[in-house]
Amino acid sequence: MGWESVRGRGGTRERTGERRPVWSGGDLSTAVALATAQLPTAGLLTFIDLSGRDDYGAGNGGALGAVFLLFLAPVLLPLLGVAQAFMLALPSVVAARLAGRRLGGPSWPWYLVAPVVPAAFWSALVASLGSWPFTSTFAVLAGLGVLPTLGVGWVRRRALRPAGVWWRAAAGSFGLAVLTVVGGVLASEAGLVPEYEPPRLTAAQLTGVWRDGSGAELRLHADGSAEAVKLPTEPAAFTDDDFSDYVVCAGPGTWAPRRTWRDGVLVELDGDCGRDTQWSVGGSEDAPQLFVLFGDPDAGTLRILERA
Repeated sequence: MGWESVRGRGGTRERTGERRPVWSGGDLSTAVALATAQLPTAGLLTFIDLSGRDDYGAGNGGALGAVFLLFLAPVLLPLLGVAQAFMLALPSVVAARLAGRRLGGPSWPWYLVAPVVPAAFWSALVASLGSWPFTSTFAVLAGLGVLPTLGVGWVRRRALRPAGVWWRAAAGSFGLAVLTVVGGVLASEAGLVPEYEPPRLTAAQLTGVWRDGSGAELRLHADGSAEAVKLPTEPAAFTDDDFSDYVVCAGPGTWAPRRTWRDGVLVELDGDCGRDTQWSVGGSEDAPQLFVLFGDPDAGTLRILERA
């Protein structure tokens, strides 16, 4: 099988009975158009979902950040669409067409199921790097791969020109974005997207051992004493030549419940390593957390401790 059997101009009609290439330049244009079109709606859904979760006090850039994203959108969206096409749609379409040729049956089920293959591959790779969990990454990537994959098959059967695909994709993208905004507002007003409320913990509930995955540990005892191991702490001082969002300290100290904008604990370590550090309560009632956002709220370092 030569290269021409995989890549072609897509000009052969299916009704002639001649076997068409499993991938063509027209398919790539379709995949990029549909992958790009779904990104605004995906971003809005992500924003709606995050609005009901803990933001750990991080800033969102405000109006300046929104303007910056809008300015970059015409460049970023097509680039992300191309990445999706090569990572998800291309292998999905090739897998669907090869499976259909060898196993037969209606073509659309193969197009619908095929995106799970590249989604599983990329999710496993990301999970192995410790970035994001496999399950949630797989669900997102598989969802992003379905529309471009199905769309490639639909467009090829109808022999639409690339310009026709792109204007339809743009119109559909705008309509879906408007529906998502309206639906998100209505869902928020109806209470279907509840506003996040941090848990309220008593002093007794705060006592115990708190750890993260990097070796940091904070032991809070009922008598008000504390012990730290590799604990990130507010730096005592910094200069332009030696700046760090936090320093790592260890040793004994004290703690006390302290409420600012939410419940938390103020940890004071003995010695001259770092300053007193306010750890705020986050997470949920069933899985509480202690966290500090060191440095700039828009681009700082977030450290989270979970109950051991």
